[in-house]
Amino acid sequence: MQLFTIFGNPVSHSKSPLMHNLSFKGLNYNGCYTRYKLKDGTQLRNKFFDLDITGANITVPHKEEAFKACDELDEFAQKVGAVNTIVKKEGKLYGYNTDAPGFLKAIKEFKNAKRVLFLGAGGTAQSTSVILRDAGYEVSLLNRSSGRLERYEMEGFKTYTFETFEETVPYDLIVNMTSAGLEDESLPCPQSILDKVISNAIACIDVIYGKETPFLKFAKEHNKPTKDGSDMLLYQGIIAFEYFTNHQFTFNEIEKHMKKAFIF
Repeated sequence: MQLFTIFGNPVSHSKSPLMHNLSFKGLNYNGCYTRYKLKDGTQLRNKFFDLDITGANITVPHKEEAFKACDELDEFAQKVGAVNTIVKKEGKLYGYNTDAPGFLKAIKEFKNAKRVLFLGAGGTAQSTSVILRDAGYEVSLLNRSSGRLERYEMEGFKTYTFETFEETVPYDLIVNMTSAGLEDESLPCPQSILDKVISNAIACIDVIYGKETPFLKFAKEHNKPTKDGSDMLLYQGIIAFEYFTNHQFTFNEIEKHMKKAFIF
C-alpha cells in the first residue's frame, strides 16, 4: 500500500485525508492518506524519506520550504516558487503547484471580476497571483510587512503594507490569503481598510474552508456575496490526486468520489 500525507502546521482541521481516502476507495487504488503536523519546514524532505511516503500535499506555512525540498520542479512551480504537491519517483522528489489552477477554477463564477486584492503574500498568494495575471486579472497585494512583498514588486505587481495602502481603483474580488481566522477571531488586515475595499467589491473570498471566518462574517455584514476555500480545496485536491496516481484517472472520475468529502 502506498502512503500519502499532508504536511502542515496546523493540520488537524485538514479535510485532505477524507478527500483522498474516499477517492482511493472509490477508485480501488491501494493507497492510504494521513496527516502530519510538521513544525519545522526545513525537515520536510527528511520526513518524506523517513516515513517512506509516495506523495504529499503541503499546506501553510511550508509551501516555500517544500519548493526547496524538491529535486525536480514542473515549469509552473518553478515560476512561482511555491509547491503544495510532492510525488516521490525513483528516489527523487518532484514538486508541483495545484493551488493556483484550483483557485482559478473556483472563481470562474464571478464572470465580471477583473481587479483582485489579495490580503497576504505567502505561498498560496505566490502561485495564485501569477496564474491570475496570466489569465487576464489585475492583482494587487496587501501585507502586514514589506519584506514578503519584495518579490511581487520585482514581478510588477502593485503592493501595499497596512501603512501605505491606498485604494486607487475599486477591487472586484477581495481574497483572504492569510491564516487569520483559522484558529482565532482575527481579521486579515485593519477593519478601516476592509471598510474601504469591501464596499465596492463584487464578492469576498477566503481560502480557509469549513468555517465562517471573521473576514467572511464582516463581508456578509456589508451584504457582499462570500465564498470559502472549499471549491479551491476540492479542485486542487483532484489535480494532486492525478499526480499521485500517475494520471490513471480522469478529473471527472476523481471528482465523483472526492466531492463526497464535502457532504460530511
